Amino acid sequence: MARKVLLIRLSAMGDVIFNIPLANCLKDNGYEVHWLVSEKGFSLVNGNPCVDKVYLAPVEKWKKSGKPFENFKEYLSILKTLRAEKFDIAIDTQLILKSLYWTRFCGAKRRIVAKNAREGAILGGNEVIPSTRDGFKRHVVKCYLKFAEHLGLSTDKIRVTLPETSTQAKEKINQLLSPLDPAKKTIIIAPATTWVPKHWDKDNWKELIDRLGNEYNLVFTGMPTDAGLISYIGGDKHLNLTGKTNLEELQELFSRGDLMISLDSGSTHLAWAVQKIKIVTIFCCTPPGLYAPLGESSKYIALTGSAPCQPCHRKKCPQKQKNICTLTPSVDEVLNAIRALIM
Repeated sequence: MARKVLLIRLSAMGDVIFNIPLANCLKDNGYEVHWLVSEKGFSLVNGNPCVDKVYLAPVEKWKKSGKPFENFKEYLSILKTLRAEKFDIAIDTQLILKSLYWTRFCGAKRRIVAKNAREGAILGGNEVIPSTRDGFKRHVVKCYLKFAEHLGLSTDKIRVTLPETSTQAKEKINQLLSPLDPAKKTIIIAPATTWVPKHWDKDNWKELIDRLGNEYNLVFTGMPTDAGLISYIGGDKHLNLTGKTNLEELQELFSRGDLMISLDSGSTHLAWAVQKIKIVTIFCCTPPGLYAPLGESSKYIALTGSAPCQPCHRKKCPQKQKNICTLTPSVDEVLNAIRALIM
């Protein structure tokens, strides 16, 4: 009988993607894999061949509801469902307060956490492994695979999978991309993310778009809140899909392009998980050693600048000259990386 494991990783999108190789490693070694996830990562896990069963913890809904008693009742109902599964092992890779209670009370015989847990989350486990982090040296995917190594599994093979996209998603992307010139290669541009110090300078973006000119099909993607930035850098002159795709459709879009130019963002991580498109990633305040797409240099290039404070890995810049890291790399460096991958 397969050993039953519960993977507790609620969010965010990028980290859910970075946990998929761990789930595949467990699955490939005969474990029955269950996953507890919140809304932000549900569509990435539900229907994914890396798992046998998915449970939704509606954390975002609970935050907005203003009904703590009803939220608690729903939490207890989900917890009852988890406990009925009688898990052999629970693995908490979130390692913060919001995963503590799920880990502590899910009923698993072995509840594995890591020494680098924060906000008291270490109390949720009865088995503590050494810190999975090693400064900026170990990629996040390999950090999560430390849990598999603790179970005696080989982690030499990193396998990332996604759910199959629907016919409706494929048809919508066919329609959205229909204006493109089939004789040109297609570059997808995702120029926005959440942290301000992760954003490459908007005038650098503008120059890059001008210099790419009409040589390629340029397709812009982002959230509705990114519309102003994308319009400024030249997105309105090309195919602008800002706010026009959901996560499943974005996944399908990333399977169609020849190359993507992006930042350290959920879009980049999703594109990497698709495993088809080549990616040039621009890193500003965060370390590429932790978050850059894993793979051959013929497919993925991660660029970073020359500011002495890089990488600081902070949401708010601590320097007097704010966000100096966002001014580099140069446009020429990015263009050279594009040429190297798309020739």
